[in-house]
Amino acid sequence: MKKIILASKSPRRRELMSLITEDFVCEVSDVDESAVPQMSPFDLPVYLAKMKAMDIAKKNKDAIVIGGDTVVILDNTVLTKPKDEKDAFEILSKLSNKTHTVVTGCCIVENENYSAFSVSTQVEFYDLSEREITEYINSGEGKDKAGSYGIQGKGALFVKKIDGDYFNVVGLPVARLKRELDKFISKDK
Repeated sequence: MKKIILASKSPRRRELMSLITEDFVCEVSDVDESAVPQMSPFDLPVYLAKMKAMDIAKKNKDAIVIGGDTVVILDNTVLTKPKDEKDAFEILSKLSNKTHTVVTGCCIVENENYSAFSVSTQVEFYDLSEREITEYINSGEGKDKAGSYGIQGKGALFVKKIDGDYFNVVGLPVARLKRELDKFISKDK
């Protein structure tokens, strides 16, 4: 079987990828995520996932490379990772008492072949008090996460309802990814 590479530094993606297979390694892509052409927020995660996977695939011709990127979208606007605590407070205040969309783009690359897709999940937050938001920010849990929260941790306390794939919100839609990856693996047998 070919070597499988996850083009990610995210510990959450590594953990989720291990649900699919233990037989993979991680390499971090050099893609500059800030140098992205103007596009729909729903197309952005697939574009970034493809760029990351292609970057690593160029250096690993005999491997299957998986790239992923997750964005939080509210009112057709991408809510990024927070720059600082003030930014995190503003982001979480915007999400309070609203439904947002979490989109994870994935791309699998092998030689000249690739498959790219995205999965969307709707997440509704309770009405959050300033105290709740401040306590969460002080925990440090959301500082490196899109939308300033992690559903797999204390951020779960904000979630009123979820419609879709929970693991997608964590950062990798494992059920869909496994099915797409199986198509590549079965070609190699």
